[in-house]
Amino acid sequence: MSTLAASSRTARPAIAWIGLGIMGSPMSENLLKAGYPVTGFTLEQEKLDRLAEAGGTAAASIADAVRDADVVITMVPASPQVEAIAYGPDGILENAKEGALLIDMSSITPQTSVALAKAAAAKGIRVLDAPVSGGEAGAVEAVLSIMVGGDRADFDTAKPIFEALGRTIVLCGPHGSGQTVKAANQLIVAVNIQACAEAVVFLEKSGVDLKAALDVLNGGLAGSTVLTRKKDNFLDRDFAPGFRIDLHHKDMGIVTDAARNVGAALPVGAVVAQLVASLRAQGDGGLDHSALLRAVERLSGGRL
Repeated sequence: MSTLAASSRTARPAIAWIGLGIMGSPMSENLLKAGYPVTGFTLEQEKLDRLAEAGGTAAASIADAVRDADVVITMVPASPQVEAIAYGPDGILENAKEGALLIDMSSITPQTSVALAKAAAAKGIRVLDAPVSGGEAGAVEAVLSIMVGGDRADFDTAKPIFEALGRTIVLCGPHGSGQTVKAANQLIVAVNIQACAEAVVFLEKSGVDLKAALDVLNGGLAGSTVLTRKKDNFLDRDFAPGFRIDLHHKDMGIVTDAARNVGAALPVGAVVAQLVASLRAQGDGGLDHSALLRAVERLSGGRL
């Protein structure tokens, strides 16, 4: 049994959390509620203040945050940000202690995760890629799905931490596997949202009571977690970001590139990727991905 796993029965391992955005802030707070000591770093002072108010410790730099941590968790937007915080003299790998476990919960390319694991191993640091699904609501409610890539022993060590953050926690294979499964998740979610958006416009133009229609649809085979989570966004035209179009655009680039590398055809996914890209190009990148409804409305000459 690893030192970390044994210590989890007595003292909680010290956690450094890097990246306190829409997802990172509530996730780190859930670890605090579960009794973990959390030291955080991010670029926005108000996010550091929020962590401190929740009982965590705000660090002045990445190096300060990770120096004494048993576990380092990162949650940043994309591969360039992961590389920026991991590498270099001020990064995680140069400042975390030997034997630490680095858990990257960002959604990045599988190749970036594999390269990070290799670089970290040279420093005596273990790595898991552990992207999540469930959006802001899932993060707040601690019901995220967590798809993990890496070694079984490290996964077993991290399992209690994951259980404070999510409900469905699965080791999907070696390094990079979590990111591959997350890419597939984002493909399914984008296509599902697009289908829901098209149905909403079709229903409204047909003069049907939209709320009643969505309720009955969600009770049958057409029902989905996406429709449950996003139904009110469609009804209220509330596109406050839970997961931004900008980030889903990034994720659709990941899945289309990864699919091309392995020879998998994504004919519907490719179309939806272009619709996401067009919505972003029209200035809606900061909106929730349920704003795909706006793209369908533009094409249909309906309300925005």
